[in-house]
Amino acid sequence: MTTEDNMLTRHRGAAAGGVAAPPRTLAWEHALLLGQVTLRARDVLAATAGGRWPGPELRALAGYCRAEVLHHAEDEECLLFPARDAPAAVARLARDHVRLRAHVEALERAAEGTGSHSRAEVAALTRDLLTQFGRHLAAEEAALTPAGADDKVPATTWPGSRQHSWYPLTEGPVIDLDALPAEEMCDAAVDRLRRLGGGEQVELRSCRDPVEVWQRMDRLDSGGYGFYYLQDGPDEWRIQVTRRLSAHLVREPATAQ
Repeated sequence: MTTEDNMLTRHRGAAAGGVAAPPRTLAWEHALLLGQVTLRARDVLAATAGGRWPGPELRALAGYCRAEVLHHAEDEECLLFPARDAPAAVARLARDHVRLRAHVEALERAAEGTGSHSRAEVAALTRDLLTQFGRHLAAEEAALTPAGADDKVPATTWPGSRQHSWYPLTEGPVIDLDALPAEEMCDAAVDRLRRLGGGEQVELRSCRDPVEVWQRMDRLDSGGYGFYYLQDGPDEWRIQVTRRLSAHLVREPATAQ
């Protein structure tokens, strides 16, 4: 089993059990995010401590922070910050978000090999992220919770919206659609496919034809993705999905959807 396979198994295992129930409070949501960031950060630190450059681990940490942590910060700024009549506290939290974005960008540069980061510098950057993120979450809960309303601040996710639990279940080159709640499968798959870069691809697997996924993607970005059936039933469907470098490329032959 490769390093990436081991990481994905741990990430998905940590997310198991709460997939169908989205966080109902901000504290619950924060615990979920911090747990997943901590898991990925520990992978980075373990690699650096073992004398190895943490390429896959850095990509996993930076990717999660970009897709989940920074997305959550934007949701808070839109949904929660305006509701609090505490401009000074909210301004401090917003400045924390700016620093978090800068920290994630530094991780991304290290993951891409841009610059001259050493293993020691990457380890320090990772530890700083954990410390900064944990302190920020605690400060945020204190600032956004009205007096006498402990643990009553709502999460930025709700049933029917984008769920944080989707990320670890759709991470990696193969997505097991059957591992997702049936009512969220299409939304989760679409969310993952829209994160693909030009030329990148993933494989979808399911015990039934996930035709609704490519139909939804075709409506959202017609011609932007290629869907090629590697296995067309009857017991399993496997589809290779590629995000095209240009939406104007010609579609695949008849075997592709």
